[in-house]
Amino acid sequence: MLLRITIFATIVATCCAVAASAEPPNERLAIGQKAPALAFTDIRYLPRTVAELGETKAVVLLFVKGDCPLVVRYGPKVKSLEEEYRAKGVRFLALNVGANESVTEVAWQAVKADWAFPIGKDFDGKAAKALGVTRTPEVVVLDKEQRLVYRGRIDDQLRLSGQREAASHEDLKEAIEDVLAGREVHVSETPVDGCLIEFDALAALPAVVPKEVTYSRHVAPILAKHCQECHRPETSAPFSLLSFKDARDHAETIAEVVRQERMPPAFCSREQTQIVNARRLSDAEKALVLAWAKGGKLEGDPSELPPPREFPAARWKIGEPDLELKLLTTQEIPAEGIIPYRYALLPHVFLQDTWVQGVEILPGNKSAVHHANLAYVKVGAAPSNENFITGYVPGGDAMVLDSGVGFRIPAGSVLALQIHYVTTGMKATDRTSVGLVYAKETIQKELRHFQGVNRRFAIPPGDSHHPVTATRTFAADSTGIGMFAHMHLRGKDMTFRALYPASGGEAERSEVLLAIPNYSFDWQISYRWAAGQKKFPKGTKYEVTAHFDNSDFNPYNPDPTATVKEGEQTFQEMMYGFLFYTHDDERLNLEIEPKTGWVKGG
Repeated sequence: MLLRITIFATIVATCCAVAASAEPPNERLAIGQKAPALAFTDIRYLPRTVAELGETKAVVLLFVKGDCPLVVRYGPKVKSLEEEYRAKGVRFLALNVGANESVTEVAWQAVKADWAFPIGKDFDGKAAKALGVTRTPEVVVLDKEQRLVYRGRIDDQLRLSGQREAASHEDLKEAIEDVLAGREVHVSETPVDGCLIEFDALAALPAVVPKEVTYSRHVAPILAKHCQECHRPETSAPFSLLSFKDARDHAETIAEVVRQERMPPAFCSREQTQIVNARRLSDAEKALVLAWAKGGKLEGDPSELPPPREFPAARWKIGEPDLELKLLTTQEIPAEGIIPYRYALLPHVFLQDTWVQGVEILPGNKSAVHHANLAYVKVGAAPSNENFITGYVPGGDAMVLDSGVGFRIPAGSVLALQIHYVTTGMKATDRTSVGLVYAKETIQKELRHFQGVNRRFAIPPGDSHHPVTATRTFAADSTGIGMFAHMHLRGKDMTFRALYPASGGEAERSEVLLAIPNYSFDWQISYRWAAGQKKFPKGTKYEVTAHFDNSDFNPYNPDPTATVKEGEQTFQEMMYGFLFYTHDDERLNLEIEPKTGWVKGG
């Protein structure tokens, strides 16, 4: 009997503890009370407020976690409800409250669910606490005066342990209908069978860390490995991180961007594990940086510092180029304002097919060059991205090809640069250069690429989730090298997929090659596979799907009232999903003249 009482007491204590952990620490907002100002972080890492959703008849806030099965199962229902009530003045907003779920993974959650409405991150669970929300997928409805009029479940169909054949109470839908009809919500609060919001975990560090974390022993090696390549003098980064003082003076900024996983920049989902150049801190590294910033920013013993990282003194990542081409004229950059793309032809005509294995764009003013793209064009033709070669972004890689692989610049071509300049608050100048390293060995394979491009689109005014797709098909067994996405200011996400043909008794299958769920115009990064590892059988379909946000909630949207079509300037749009590859059966056996890049005897 005593054992039974003890077990019962333990169970009761455990249940009470779980229930207590679900309760927000502040007083619960009552139905009918006006909600406080609610802030969150959007998929562009910007601080936003619910008020920025604009004038509405009602706002539905959906609280979600990536690891909650009910969130996934209710995804289609939420999508349907939002589509039904969007034109009636109801705005939906999903807020992620999952511990250690990054902004990129939050955005990927919305892409997979095909939600057209905004999603953001509720760091620390502050919005959930303010509204008295304790579980996911719990919903809150605010009326046009921002008063809390409903809190609870979506409906009573789905449970963590089972489901009804159909809902007997459409609680959220009924609440929205009551608000739109101007009447009191009939059932203003319902129980939620969902996943607990772990508020303690939201505030905790993401992993176990030593009792005392110091710069010298723990943080300096992380900064050297992941950050100092850009964060050092005479680079595009805003400050250096080569010393303890540098890190201490910027500790709060470092902690914020590391927690959000805004830095180091990656912008691809963690689910694509085959991408080898995604710059991310491990969970353990992230925990150490956050613990150091939170725990006193201790220097520690300088004798424990790692050896200073050595950076190449050479200007070029590709080594000294065989041919350097500079802009003919110095570009004048104003102190302020928006600068349209500038296009420039470089002063060299390729008289014969020229094979290169290294290409690099080298800005003359790294503070002013936001990004640049390089392509070849036939003499007399207008510059375009049609024959893309490589690009430049701060911290990005130069184009260096594997042994035996070459890129061919056709005879009768010139190189064209598309440069996006940004203002720095002072008048500035730039003369960007391009360096080429000719092939020095026998070329067996030509670097090829697909352009997942669609030029025939029109994005309607106000459309927050306009899809644009493109497909190509592999004509031969091929090996993938990497991918690259290009859109402008309305670009929201891009997903690359392979649809493999049936083979050897196996059915057709689909694979996500790359998901960029929170595309950033500022960080147009290339994504690579390990050399020789990614195979595409003949007949594989390559499919690219992009979404564009032409709504007024997009903070970078030049004009949400415009119908947007394809065009070169940033107030227009582009949709390019590049995939670089080689043909497996290709054996060119081209002997190259190393001083010219021409085929010997050609």
